[in-house]
Amino acid sequence: MSFSRTKTSSFSRTVSSEGSARIPGVKHVANGVNLVSSGIADLDKILGGGLSLGTVVMIMEDPEAPHHLLLLRNFMSQGIVHNQPLLFASPVKDPRAFLGTLPSPVSPKDHKRESIPNRDPDQENGLRIAWQYKKYFGEQQIVEHQRDGSAEYCNDFDLRKPFGRQIVAMQTIDCISIQDSSSLALLQDRCSRFLAQYSRNDSGGIGSPARIAIQSLCAPQCGFASRDWDILSFIRSLRSMIRSSNAVAVISFPPSVLLPCMSKRLQHLSDTLLSVKAIPDEDKDLAELLTDYQDMVGLLRVHKVGRINTQVPFVLDTTTFSIKLQKRRSLVLERLNQAPVDGSSGSSYASSGSCSVSKTSSLDF
Repeated sequence: MSFSRTKTSSFSRTVSSEGSARIPGVKHVANGVNLVSSGIADLDKILGGGLSLGTVVMIMEDPEAPHHLLLLRNFMSQGIVHNQPLLFASPVKDPRAFLGTLPSPVSPKDHKRESIPNRDPDQENGLRIAWQYKKYFGEQQIVEHQRDGSAEYCNDFDLRKPFGRQIVAMQTIDCISIQDSSSLALLQDRCSRFLAQYSRNDSGGIGSPARIAIQSLCAPQCGFASRDWDILSFIRSLRSMIRSSNAVAVISFPPSVLLPCMSKRLQHLSDTLLSVKAIPDEDKDLAELLTDYQDMVGLLRVHKVGRINTQVPFVLDTTTFSIKLQKRRSLVLERLNQAPVDGSSGSSYASSGSCSVSKTSSLDF
């Protein structure tokens, strides 16, 4: 009697990028990793293309300013543009009201209109009269992009203009209030049922991705804020569920209200770790050190970048970036540039340096 022995291997077959290319808002990279956009083009570039599906992203809040909400809003708005299901949890009484503050994408027409110099006043008046119609057609364009899958991977969002109610009402959005909640059992159960709908196939293929956004976990208004081990158990359980699903979770938490050891444990449980910090209005030392200090609204630091299906670490050129508002509406991240000693305007960090000879000095770098 002979037995046939099946050959097994510890290596899994790499999924081709053809399946992910058909899904709006999904980018396929090396090692079978699929990415979704964070809603901020600069942050996507910093993190190597975007947020990896199956990972947990944590944002350490700053008690001085709610800059973490800027990241959460763009993350949620990008999911709405791509018609991706969303689960949102917040320590407020009515978390659905927060959806009314999500920024809407900037249309290509707005980019062209701003790039035209010396605009005709009559044309400007005509644009003002047609503003309501333009806004309506902009919402219709979003719906058409969602249907035909032609939406961009990452959009520019206008923080001054929120999404229309019709667009938000058409999305699959589940809102949970964790205010005065005595335990995390309800949130864990909702996350489990939500992620069960978007699990990965046995063949390794992916379907429609989903997003989870949790605002201010461990906040004082949460009844479970003092239950450290319950919070850690919830994060571990969420990570295990996220790993086998086509979803990414972004969680913000205030480290200032936690014990240092508890804050460190949460940081280690994250796949990607970010922190935001407010800039004092009258910091003369910092203003003399950095260029364009008056245009900064905060600082973002990348502590850890999530890398799955590989043992090669992702090394960043720099870890601290300035948060700015381009034309007072779009969120951009820039490298910190040190101000020149002589007080002249400094060059960009990315620009190549040059060496020239002057009459007064030997060399001028």
